[in-house]
This record gives sequence, C-alpha cells and structure tokens, in this order.
Amino acid sequence: MSEDDERPFKVLVVEDDAQIARVLKLELEHEGYAVETAADGLSGLEKALKEPDLVILDVMLPKMDGLEVCTRVRAKSRVPIIMLTAKDRIPERVSGLDTGADDYLTKPFSIEELLARVRARLRERHPKSNVLTAKDLVMERDKHEVQRGGKPIALTAKEYALLEYLLLHRNKVHTRDELFNGVWGSDFLGDSNLIDVYIRYLRGKIDDGFEDKLIATVRGVGYTLKD
Repeated sequence: MSEDDERPFKVLVVEDDAQIARVLKLELEHEGYAVETAADGLSGLEKALKEPDLVILDVMLPKMDGLEVCTRVRAKSRVPIIMLTAKDRIPERVSGLDTGADDYLTKPFSIEELLARVRARLRERHPKSNVLTAKDLVMERDKHEVQRGGKPIALTAKEYALLEYLLLHRNKVHTRDELFNGVWGSDFLGDSNLIDVYIRYLRGKIDDGFEDKLIATVRGVGYTLKD
C-alpha cells in the first residue's frame, strides 16, 4: 500500500506458467498489492509500458523473451523489474541485469524471499512508504524504529513484523490464520494461537497507557488495527 495516496501498489506479473502466475497473484494480493498478469512477452511489454509500480518478469516467455521485454521497457521507463528464470547459470543472471533488471531470482524460489525483494524495490522507488502511521503511532522501516506519542517502543523481531503487517493492512480484519501465514509464513510449523500471544505482547507495548486503543478484537473473526 502506498502511504502517499492510499492506493495499493500495482504489480505486473509476466509469467507464462499459469500455475506460478496464479500463486504469485494470490500471494501478492494477500499482501495488499493490486496485481495484473500477462502470459507472453508482447502483452507483458504493453502492460509494463503503462507504468505499474513494479514488474515481475520471467525470462522464458512466448512471443518475446523477458530479456527483450526488459530492454524495451528500460528504454522508456524506470519501473523496478525483478526477473525470474529457471536457469541458474551466471551468464543468464548477467544478461538479465545488463538489460536493466533491478533484481534477479532463480526458480525455484521461496515466496517469502520474492515478497521481501518486492518490498525492497518499492521502498527504493517510493521512499515515503518507509514510514507507516496509525494515529500517533509511527513506524520508520528504514530505521527499524517504532514510537507512539513521541515515545520510543522496543519490539522483538516478531512483534515488529506483526505490527508492520497490521499497519500495512490497517482497518482490515484479519483471521488468526491470515496473520500467522503473513508473518510466520505457511511453511512455519506452529499454532496460529501464537497470534493471540503476540497480540497481547503488542497491546502491552503500543496500547497500554494510551486512551486510543489501536488493536481491536473482532469477536469470532480475529484482529484489526485501526487508524
């Protein structure tokens, strides 16, 4: 989500493998992005030139390969491009970066790593998105600092990650499973009831002592953070 104008960042996925494209679309939408897809290089080029906020671009594509797409996009736009390929040879990586790609991932990759790279590229392009706020709570992601009412708040790594997720999707009600998968990841072996524990920890640090409570329980559903 772009904090500048409250619109979701637009991510274009150019991938001819329908299953991979579907998974990427679902995961990115779950993170709050607006996602468009293209299944070949020509349509991907056309959509990329309409200035999405970021492009995820496969190398091996029908009609026009990803390297050519990247070259043509880069001639007209500075949109961040993350390239994907099943090839792990160094020359392929060099070619991708030489055509103007900002980042490179080799298949198979973890969705958590891809999402982290998406966030990093968007932070570089949209620096103001480093600051997340809700009422008088401020998270400065580039400094990894949180304060409320001007008072610094010390958080553990998981407390910080959970708060960041809630801030990025503020005013949305999340189930425990959604929060668990969004913060710990679907591959983590644990119980989603862990969310209750960490919500309690967070409340003790960001809500206790303040009249306005940011984290709310929605009975029978889960939790939300209100701005």
